[in-house]
Amino acid sequence: MTDPHLTAYDAPAGARAMVLLLHGGKPHSRQPIDGRSASWRRALWLQRSIAARSHEAGVGVWLLRYRHRGWTGGANPTDDARWALDRLREAHGDLPVVLLGHSMGARVAVHVADDPSVVGVVGLAPWWSADDPVATLAGRALRAAHGRRDRITSFRETSRYVDRARTVAASVELHDLGGLGHYMLVGSREWHDVALSSVLEVIAAQVPPAGR
Repeated sequence: MTDPHLTAYDAPAGARAMVLLLHGGKPHSRQPIDGRSASWRRALWLQRSIAARSHEAGVGVWLLRYRHRGWTGGANPTDDARWALDRLREAHGDLPVVLLGHSMGARVAVHVADDPSVVGVVGLAPWWSADDPVATLAGRALRAAHGRRDRITSFRETSRYVDRARTVAASVELHDLGGLGHYMLVGSREWHDVALSSVLEVIAAQVPPAGR
């Protein structure tokens, strides 16, 4: 079995906040993940695309690669995410963290958002359902972006989850990306822009300016 793996792009002059990027997967799979994984490689593209602009804002970007592809069937990806959050704390102390997840990664994010370092979640084409918790988002910010041509995850289910989260989250917003689909290939620049703007919005709302 492979170990979880982190790809770190730290802000050169030191960070005021961090992003932990969580890639997608499958509902059921015991298949180990390596560097050939399409879901992980898509997230790596996103990480590289937003890193420079994130660094300008004093934000580092780390990407987690899980041990197994599936939500069920192998090592639980939420365990891997909590492992990654511990590694972030070891490296950067108590810096605030925004979880940025695509598809299954967004599901992982809301399950581990109760971690004390986490100040918010950004979900891209998220896989959320009535089975997923919102209590983990108490006092935290939630942002979501979803296209209506998504045939893998449901814009309607995302809307329902967002409505539930409004009862506990500090702030909530859903970006309707219209005709875009699931894999963030078509309209990649729009996906990358909304990912970064949402992350920075969460940080601005949840993290006090330096010196305060």
